Amino acid sequence: MKGAEVGLAAGWLIGLLLAGCSQSPSPTSSSATAPPPPQALTEPWFEEVATSAGVRFTYQTGHSGRYLMPEIKGGGGGLLDYDGDGLLDLFCVQAGSLHPEVTQRPTHKLFRNLGDWKFADVTEQAGVAGTGRFGMGCACADYDNDGDVDLFITHVGANLLYRNNGDGTFTDVTQSAGVAATTWGVSSAFFDYDGDGWLDLVVANYLRWSLEVETDCFSRGGLPDYCSPLSYKAPAMDTLFHNRGDGTFENVTLAAGLDKAYGHGLGVVCVDFNRDGKVDIFIANDASPNQLWINQGGGRFVDEAMIRGCAVNALGMSEAGMGVTTADLNQDGWRDLFVTHLVGEANRLFMNTNGYFVDFVQPGGPGITSWPFTSFGVGFFDFDHDGELDLYVSNGRVKRGVTDLDPSDLYAEPDTLFRGAGGGAFAEVPNAGTARPLLAAGRGAAFGDLDNDGDIDVVVFNRDRPLHLLKNVAKKKGHWIGFRLLNREGLDAVGAEARIEAGERVWWRAVAPHESYASSNDPRVQCGLGPATQAQRITVFWPDGKAEVFGPLAVDAYQVLRQGTGRPQAAPTGH
Repeated sequence: MKGAEVGLAAGWLIGLLLAGCSQSPSPTSSSATAPPPPQALTEPWFEEVATSAGVRFTYQTGHSGRYLMPEIKGGGGGLLDYDGDGLLDLFCVQAGSLHPEVTQRPTHKLFRNLGDWKFADVTEQAGVAGTGRFGMGCACADYDNDGDVDLFITHVGANLLYRNNGDGTFTDVTQSAGVAATTWGVSSAFFDYDGDGWLDLVVANYLRWSLEVETDCFSRGGLPDYCSPLSYKAPAMDTLFHNRGDGTFENVTLAAGLDKAYGHGLGVVCVDFNRDGKVDIFIANDASPNQLWINQGGGRFVDEAMIRGCAVNALGMSEAGMGVTTADLNQDGWRDLFVTHLVGEANRLFMNTNGYFVDFVQPGGPGITSWPFTSFGVGFFDFDHDGELDLYVSNGRVKRGVTDLDPSDLYAEPDTLFRGAGGGAFAEVPNAGTARPLLAAGRGAAFGDLDNDGDIDVVVFNRDRPLHLLKNVAKKKGHWIGFRLLNREGLDAVGAEARIEAGERVWWRAVAPHESYASSNDPRVQCGLGPATQAQRITVFWPDGKAEVFGPLAVDAYQVLRQGTGRPQAAPTGH
């Protein structure tokens, strides 16, 4: 056997053994046993501050009568510094109603960060209301390289692209830019797949759906409920747009080969998974095999998820992929995949072993206690600066449960927070880190430092409930360092990676803002350092394949690292 084939076979064997030895039995019910009562939390990690901060937003589905499939999947939002004042602002994607006779619909919302945990609704002034569209998620990035962050929004139907004018306002350029694409997009990501310096765009599409093809489904108790995507027999093809560099995009889905595999796309992340210098695409699919589109160069992609071990679980079964994030959990320079799933499936960690993945399950691992929940938004961050990645997951049902955790919302579940304990082990933090449990049907989650104090805050977007704005108040256990990695043009270097050496340890971090579920995160890189008091050496691997060394650098501060200002360093294949 060739080396890659040996590694693949060994990986699957290890995955099967681990799955058989350490996975708990899957619940037989479509809604698992209710989680145990929350424990007392003496030192909260987060404080819910949405009301006091002036952020009043509810993702409204307009559910009335029939259970229409899009109502159960949205929505998300994004963190972006739209006005360039150094503070992250908040964009909230809105739905409204799928019934054409409804004329009064709520709008998307943009909240400007005023500092000191105060926000102002600037939607109308900025011109980003997007009235009349059933929104799902968004991605924030500077697609036209003018220094201002733009805004792309997915919907049931046509997408929406707002170009930032640089004066606090946006212009709808959807049609002129060529990105309308009348599909049902959920998550999206900007990335530069051909290395030309312009951010391209991929959209994960869910179903070929319309009111005319809606079908009626029922819960196990015989009550009306939302359907499985398999009920429609209408998987979708994802969409790839190539940035021409003149403000317009070309739909290159067919030319790139993305028509060779269809699925029920919900989550997307773009990373160079096999370390060949080209950015790949992973799509988390609901009830169908995931796709890993390996970049072949020349504008072509091939789905290698099955042979690389991340299409299905170790038992060969497709699962309900919702959200997805990447993190280098063992700090070996290869980014791993973590996919959130339906109740009874457990959230799944695919460890990256030289470009091939192992379905890795271990006692105390990041997905081991997720069986009772249906999970969506997700992010690995060091919330308490102890040098270990923690994990936040937003949860919410998509089917009626046997036990109602909140009688006023049949789909509500508590979110979960896991503290990184080192060695790949995690320990659950009661109430997801808040003083009391927060119940809602959680969907998108966006992560970023909203007050520039060096720790990561969280925004959770809830279905038909107000969003949760979670201020990080965790007791810090060490130092931290943060970076804004800029390319030669002074733009956020999406796809860049940093190898951070501090004390006796090494950490890997990446500029990967378009992860989680239907949401867009802070583009800055943050790393907890534990007791280390200086970062001796930071090696940045830029998207163009070049590498530079910076440092030593002071801790407990953000640093701007611009390409061309460090010490050149060779960047061999595999880093």
